This record gives sequence, structure tokens and C-alpha cells, in this order.
Amino acid sequence: MIALEQARQHLETLGLKQAVEILDNTLDAAANKQLPYPEMLAELLGAEVAARRQRYLTTKTRMAHLPFQRTLEQFDFAFQPSIDERLVKELANLAFVAEATNVLLLGPPGVGKTHLAIALALRAIENGQGAYFVRAYDLMEDLRKARLEHNLDRRMKVYLAPKVLVVDEFGIWPYDRESATAFFTLVSARYERGSIILTSNKGFGEWGELLGDSVIASAVLDRLLHHSHVLNIRGESYRLREKRQAGLFPSHQQLNPTPEEAGENHNHNN
Repeated sequence: MIALEQARQHLETLGLKQAVEILDNTLDAAANKQLPYPEMLAELLGAEVAARRQRYLTTKTRMAHLPFQRTLEQFDFAFQPSIDERLVKELANLAFVAEATNVLLLGPPGVGKTHLAIALALRAIENGQGAYFVRAYDLMEDLRKARLEHNLDRRMKVYLAPKVLVVDEFGIWPYDRESATAFFTLVSARYERGSIILTSNKGFGEWGELLGDSVIASAVLDRLLHHSHVLNIRGESYRLREKRQAGLFPSHQQLNPTPEEAGENHNHNN
């Protein structure tokens, strides 16, 4: 028993918390199964490695400020056939992160852009890469204020540090010139150094009006698109589909009846 207590103390000194917690059960199981010592040791250390990895993933995911967690396996590709599933699965291999390539997800609200962006960010975290999520409006406001307060360099480090920066909902609000200039500074600083995953409901032709300056918009697009993958998603909103399934929203057919159905309804109403 003295040896057991010494082993427990050594594990605690080494910071092997999970190994300490399962030591007694592991020893009992090893005795009952008559496991060789190497196998028992491998089981003990394997549990510690798994626990450490889970703690790492939990910490990194929290630091990424993700609003929710969604995986690629949870994405309904059948509902959005316009998405190139093959390309998405290639992106999941994270070569784009190693190559500091950007991913631009375009399409109307509710088609799964943010889901895909977060899923790719989670995949990067699982692979040991840092990720950070920020909504475009919050990012622009933060950079604009930092630039006016002559504090841009310090704030910029927050957005330059992760290998993957997710900028969500770009285009929901228009931005002033200060914000647009600060955003260009960020895009330029990450150019060929780190990946940006950006979701937007605006086509590239609308970015000049969105940023309030066509020259800045062209400069931003030049750097974002030089090394990039663009997915243009055309489809129905998941959220509206759920409303329709719950009977809270008219179906597409009800909103757009055929001429025959419209005539039947008209005659019925008469």
C-alpha cells in the first residue's frame, strides 16, 4: 500500500489528474483481468492523454468565441444541393489553413453559411490550430474605435493570432469609411499569413456600396480572392423550413400555387 500511495503522489506531482482519479479502478481491473503491467500502464496513460486532449479542445473552443457548435457531419447537404459537397470535404482536410487560403461563403440568410464556417473552425481546433469567431459588425466597430484611439496595433493582434479567423454576417449592415479602412488593414495583415472564413449575404459587386468606397472594396477583394475558395449557396432557409414543418409558415406551393390551384381556390371562394 505504501508503493500505491507513492505512485499516487508521483502522479499528482506530475499533474496527471486523470491518472490519479482512475488509478484504483485501473489496478482492480488489471488484477481481475490479469493484465500484464505494460498493458495496465498503457491504459492508465491513455486515459490521461484523452483527458488532456479534451481539456485542450474545451479551452480552445471557448477561446474561439463560437456562438454554437456544429459539425460538418450535422450539415444537411441534401437540403442545399447547390453546395459543392466535394469541395467542402476537401476543405475539411485543412489544406486551406496550411496554405493561408481564404474561404468565402455567400448566400441569403439561413442557408447554412455560419454552420459551415463554424464546422471548419472546429475542425481546425481539433487539428491543433487556433480559431476565432467574430461578427462583422462587432469586428468593424472594434477596429474603428481602436484606429480612432490610436490603439489599432494592439487590437489587431487579437485578430492576427489565430490561424483561422471567422468573420460572420458581413454585409448585414453598411460600414463607414473608418471601419472599411480598418478592415482593409486587417485583411492586408492576414494576407498569405492566415486564413479568413467570411460569410456574406452580399455579392462582390455590392461591396463598394457596402464599404462606402469602391477603391477600398476592390483592394479588400483583391487580397481576399487571390488565394480563396468561394462557395455560392442558393437555396431555402433552414429556419423557414422548420417553420413550415411546424405549420407556422406557408409552404412554397401555398405561396406560389399553380394556375389550376389558383382557379380552384377562386371558384371555391365564390
